[in-house]
Parts: sequence; C-alpha cells; structure tokens
Amino acid sequence: MTWPTCNSTEENITIHEVDLWDGGITFHTLAVYLCAIFTVLASILAGIIMLGHATHYSNPAEQRHIIRILFMIPIYSITAFLCVYFYRHSVYYDLIGNCYEPFAIASFFALLSSYIAPDLHSQKEYFRTIVPVNWVWPINWIQKCCCGGRDKGAWRKPRSGLTWFNVIWIGVFQYCILRVVLTVIAVAAEAADRYCQNSDSPKFAHVWVIVLESIAVTIAMYCLIQYYIQIKGDIAQHRPFLKILCIKLVIFLSFWQTTIIDYLTSSGTIKSSAKVQLFDWNNGLPNLLICIEMFLFAILHFWGFPWSSYVITQEDMKDGNERRYYGGWMGIKAFVDAMNPWDLVKATARGFRWLFVGRRHREADPSYDMNMPKRDPNSTSTSKEELPVV
Repeated sequence: MTWPTCNSTEENITIHEVDLWDGGITFHTLAVYLCAIFTVLASILAGIIMLGHATHYSNPAEQRHIIRILFMIPIYSITAFLCVYFYRHSVYYDLIGNCYEPFAIASFFALLSSYIAPDLHSQKEYFRTIVPVNWVWPINWIQKCCCGGRDKGAWRKPRSGLTWFNVIWIGVFQYCILRVVLTVIAVAAEAADRYCQNSDSPKFAHVWVIVLESIAVTIAMYCLIQYYIQIKGDIAQHRPFLKILCIKLVIFLSFWQTTIIDYLTSSGTIKSSAKVQLFDWNNGLPNLLICIEMFLFAILHFWGFPWSSYVITQEDMKDGNERRYYGGWMGIKAFVDAMNPWDLVKATARGFRWLFVGRRHREADPSYDMNMPKRDPNSTSTSKEELPVV
C-alpha cells in the first residue's frame, strides 16, 4: 500500500492572493504588517514589566516565576510573527514556540506554591493540614453519575491533603513532558511529510498530536484551577484571581482558537478564495489574533504582575529589614536566574517519582490521620503566622 502524501493540502504552495481592495495590499501582507506592529508593542510592554521585576529582584523565589510567565508575551508574539512571515516553515516555528506554554503553566503553579510557603518542605507541611475541597466540574458530575459519591471510585477526592497536592502537582507537570515529546514527534513527522497540518486524516500525525495536546493542556489547566480554588483564601493578599485570569486567557485563546480554526480548515468548512487562501485562514489569521491578544495581555499584566510590591522602601530599611535586591546591574542576574530551568526539571522529575515510587506506604503519612487538626478550606485568613512552623 502506498502511503498518502500531503502535497494536495496547499500547505507548501506559494500564496497568490489578489488585493483586498483596488490598489491595496493582500491579506497576507496586511497580516505581516499588523503582526510586526503588535509584536513590537507587546514586547516593549512586557519588557518594561520584566525589567521592573529584574531591577527590584528582592524575592527570587517568587519573581523568577513571574519573569518566566511574562516571557510568554514576547515568545508568543515573535513566534506568531515568524509563522506569518516565513509561512512555508510556520509549522516549525509554531511547534517550537508553543513548547514554552507548559513551562509557563508550571511556573505559575510554582508561583502560587511559593505564596503558600517559600520551600517544598514547608509547602508539604501546609498541605498535610488541609481538607481538600471536592473536584470542580466536570469531575464532580462524574462522581455522581458513575462512582456513587466523592469518596468512592477512581474519581474520588483524596483523603489526604498531601496526596491531593501531589495529584495536582503531577497533573500540572505532566504537560511539560508530553508537550516536549509531542513537539519532537511533530517536527520529525513534518520533516518526513507525515504531519500535514491542513489534514484531519488519522493517517497523518497532525490529528493525533492535536488530540493528545488538547487532553494534556486541559488536565494541566483543570489542576491549576482546582489548586487556585483550594488555596485562594490563604493567598488573597496576592490577588490570585487576576493572575490566574491572565494566564488562563493567554493559554485558552492561544491554544483553543488555533485548534478551532485548524479544525475548520482541515475539515473543509473554511475554504480558499481569491483574496484569502486556505493557508492564510489556517496560519495567518490565528497568528494575527495571537499578536493582537498578546498586546492586550501585556497591558493587563501591569495589574496582574506588578513589581511595586517588591520595591524596598525607606521604611523597610528603618525597620532593620535585611531585604535587598539580587538582580545585579540592570537585572542581569535576575534574568539569568529566571532562564535557568533546573528547578522546573527537578519538579517534573519529582512528580513522576511520586507517581511510581512508594505507593504502598503513602497512607502511613500523618496527613491520613483524620484526627489531625485541619485547616478550613473556606478560610480567608492571610496571616503567615497561621502557616505550620517546621
């Protein structure tokens, strides 16, 4: 049997479009200009916020993750522009650029955890004392329909707060592994003419990569939202809702709008015309939207991730506080620290180690003792004095 080729999908053809209006420009040229403008604006705004954190780098445990999250704006914008400008090779730019997405999600999870306690040991002690809230929709519906309640079946709520924390941990960090693996597979398939971005045939790798990525990112975002619901009372002073709104909108729009447009073109719902060809529908439109959205999100990030709370004031110095800036000249040390992914690599390895090692002895942990004092999950206290002392 001869393996089908992707030559009939218009993926590798040169774009030949007529002007959108008489004496005007083509859709592709317009998209290139707009992407360039919004990419520059978004990168400048994101750069201002990152520089603010880097030059006021007084809390590395939190700010390294904030800088990593802010890097999403220029990375998404630049890769979107490259996808439009170098449209013949857009698959490579898109796949490699989107590899940053899982690390941004993992960084946001680590940021929320650092708000709870500065190190993993203290975080584990905190979660030993909590009562996990039940899973949010749709798992709570699945519990009622299929499992007989929240404490039974495969979808049950963990009894231990520490086990719950580790389940959330692996749910977030699994995306780091799967996205990188799927990107490698997709790039290799594209090089072998077996990816076929404009086809939804199961004979090509594209549809399988999209399905698996959709499942992985949905699990990661679900766990992130569940995590926020559990701890929002104890980190209310950090305005977590605005932060999770920023990260959720960026991930949701950049991934799902591209997936939806990709499906509409690959299924034949959207077709070529003289003014807008299929590849500009499939590649130009979603990347143009990303460039515009990144500009808007860069503005929103000024309120979501301000550096003002990390500025050392004269009152701090008068109180004998030993706080200082660790970013070095122009924040160079802060950027180097933020770009070092070793802590995220170790966190990913820790999650998979927990998944497979010591499963038989987990219930020996004190967090399974129901007589142990527990924290109220609906508490709105923000006092650090209430955290466990270890």
